[in-house]
Amino acid sequence: MKFVDTLFELLSEALGLEPNYLKCLELEKGKTLVGHYYPACPKPDLTLGIGKHTDTSFITLLLQDEIGGLQVLHQNQWASVDPIPGALVVNIGDLLQIISNDQFKSVIHRAIGNTTQSRTSFACFFLGVATPLKTYGPIEKLITKETPQIYREFTIKDINMNFYSKRLNDKCSLNYVRI
Repeated sequence: MKFVDTLFELLSEALGLEPNYLKCLELEKGKTLVGHYYPACPKPDLTLGIGKHTDTSFITLLLQDEIGGLQVLHQNQWASVDPIPGALVVNIGDLLQIISNDQFKSVIHRAIGNTTQSRTSFACFFLGVATPLKTYGPIEKLITKETPQIYREFTIKDINMNFYSKRLNDKCSLNYVRI
């Protein structure tokens, strides 16, 4: 977990906060590890491994195999994230966008199939504290006259219930808590 602690320290400092600020919010407490398997598909243009979405997490750490398939939406075009052996991809999730009051942006991404090879990936979602109920919202120090509050407070339980009640394609938690 030292890597995650360091990551949250760097994110705190990037927001102009004390290095331990995000750690004190217990963002790393709730974690879910998911393995994805995508079989080879002779016509990948007819299917997607996982459709366009953002993650509801604070951050997501992703380990891809050497096949790849992760794409991010950049300037309205899909860009492949080529795998680097042993490297982790760090995705900003909706919850970090919300508590940063839009200073960080959650990444719109998808996973595409491969015509000749199956692929696997593993993602660890850092979801914060769901029980006991803990309220999250934009960090007060980031709300100013120039950058007014954009999102309301929420619990992880409420935002997850909203997130999982929708189809995955175009799924995003931001509108649910937007003021």
